[in-house]
Amino acid sequence: MGRGRMPYLVEPYPGVVDELAELRELGWRVGIVTNGVADNQLGKLRRTGLADVVDGYAVSGSEGVRKPELWLFEIAAQRCGATLDQGGWMVGDSLIADIQGARTAGLRTIWIDRGTWPGEEHQADHVVNDIVEAMAIVRAGQQPEHFTRRRHV
Repeated sequence: MGRGRMPYLVEPYPGVVDELAELRELGWRVGIVTNGVADNQLGKLRRTGLADVVDGYAVSGSEGVRKPELWLFEIAAQRCGATLDQGGWMVGDSLIADIQGARTAGLRTIWIDRGTWPGEEHQADHVVNDIVEAMAIVRAGQQPEHFTRRRHV
């Protein structure tokens, strides 16, 4: 099976699209930072419906840099109409690419535990079992008073 079929084989985790759409309705800016070949990752975003519920995204294959590099997070924030110094959240399942990268970017972090304990060196602000639980934490966080009440996730 070739890489070209990859976007057609992936399904979003249950609740992801609805939760992100709800965050946008609440006034949050939502972004995606992802590693991978650009065509595959963009195909996955479109196929899963995620491209329709985010303000912007950065794909490593298009940008020439991979998570956890700060630059990829900065690109995603810019495409969401935000800057990293405005704060925000990163929800991810990779302790190095997602959590370490987000902490370097100054973001609060939520690690979705897929069965691998993180170890002491890569601690997230929160550890959850699924995206619905993660989004409840984000919604419960303080809304920013600046930037018309919008943030990126």
